[in-house]
Amino acid sequence: MSAAGTISNGRTTKPYENANAPGLHWRKAGRTDLDPILKDCVIVAEAPAAEGHPHASIPDGTRMVALSDDKDPAAPVLYFSRAEFTKFLDGAAAGEFDHLRATDAEMEQAGSTATV
Repeated sequence: MSAAGTISNGRTTKPYENANAPGLHWRKAGRTDLDPILKDCVIVAEAPAAEGHPHASIPDGTRMVALSDDKDPAAPVLYFSRAEFTKFLDGAAAGEFDHLRATDAEMEQAGSTATV
């Protein structure tokens, strides 16, 4: 990973650092804006391979994914193996988490309260 981190929505890339995971290249959903950067999204990044992970199911060298919140550049960062993250994505694609989706009213409210 390079020393300078970035954030991208697939159309635009800007400098961005999370103090808990410097130098990562974060990705947020393409439905969110980066010009200006609207801090309103879950962000993910390719993380360095695991080294000394405390859980036995994550041996050294396991490819990892980082997950955080772009509203706070010092937000906690959660790390998952790519296998764990893939299982979650498969469940989301199958609709297993649709009951957690925001209502239209919540989406409208989020759009009107997004901070720059």
